[in-house]
Amino acid sequence: MRITKLEHAAFVLEKDGAKLVVDPGNFSRPLPDTSGVAAIVITHEHADHWDAPHLQAVIDANPGVPIYAPQGVKDAAAGFPVTAVAPGDAVSAGPFELAFFGGRHAVIHSSIPVVDNVGVSVDGGAVYYPGDSFVVPEGVEVDVLAAPSSAPWLKIGEAMDFVLAVKPRRAFPTHEMINSEPGKAMAKARIEWAAQQNGGALLDLTPGQSAEI
Repeated sequence: MRITKLEHAAFVLEKDGAKLVVDPGNFSRPLPDTSGVAAIVITHEHADHWDAPHLQAVIDANPGVPIYAPQGVKDAAAGFPVTAVAPGDAVSAGPFELAFFGGRHAVIHSSIPVVDNVGVSVDGGAVYYPGDSFVVPEGVEVDVLAAPSSAPWLKIGEAMDFVLAVKPRRAFPTHEMINSEPGKAMAKARIEWAAQQNGGALLDLTPGQSAEI
């Protein structure tokens, strides 16, 4: 499997000639290649995780492509063919096996509503991404963890504790576009340290870079 990190929360997995697109939001550039997409996963309804022009570009190139997301996204993205998923659900999408965890976005502030959010495990933990949460996928051994590294709902100690709890073999920072370059470097170093505590390592990806996993 091949992973390509895009800006902020977006990334693409490629396997057996098919792609899985995750969280193509408005902080991310359009996908460089929209062909061969087997499915789209959107973790929650906030605009930095889904963007109508990005979705439409993928749908135009892949008529009938399924979009898996929680009910909040289905409601927010009216007009797009979203299939609602919830924690405990599992679906097959082309060559990808998807399992969903969590259910709620992390709290930003008591004045801001908490929305639906699902984490997604791909192929039994080959990749795990929690969306905007720190939900640990119980019973899943995670190879590559996409670890949120900066957000209005996050402090770096919580991100480090999350990586320590998941114990991935490799981790890379995501959800980082609100950080300055020094801030990104700091968060990356903290996530690397946390991964190393359980024998893991940093998967050092910047937007546009790919790696075989």
